[in-house]
Amino acid sequence: MVALTEGRTTRARELRYVSRPVAANVKIHEGSLAALTATGYATPGAVSTTLKKPGKARATVDNIGGAAGAKTIELELGCFQYANSAAGDLITIADVGASAYIVDDQTVAKTNGGTTRSIAGEIVDVDAQGVWIKCA
Repeated sequence: MVALTEGRTTRARELRYVSRPVAANVKIHEGSLAALTATGYATPGAVSTTLKKPGKARATVDNIGGAAGAKTIELELGCFQYANSAAGDLITIADVGASAYIVDDQTVAKTNGGTTRSIAGEIVDVDAQGVWIKCA
């Protein structure tokens, strides 16, 4: 291939929603940051090094007392606003383009917490209400 000399139409694939089985004994709240465990089950965002593919929960799913996979949840993929961490983990406009890290199901931070946190997604913007994160 050679570099472009004019505009082109670039094909794209967009996956907006994914349905995933829910982990055992968890409740995921509507609008929360949810992610997949190492075994592929949806769980609320939390301090962990093994969470992957975060998204926003489209509805509350209560699987307290249920086995892994007993219920499913639809996760929305896109750009969502979550609460900003504080002190040394506060995300600023200078961090746009960097990764944000999962603190809990509604908060993201600037650092990986000494290698204790999973990536939430790319920081897209920061405003007075929180941090906009692009989730896979």
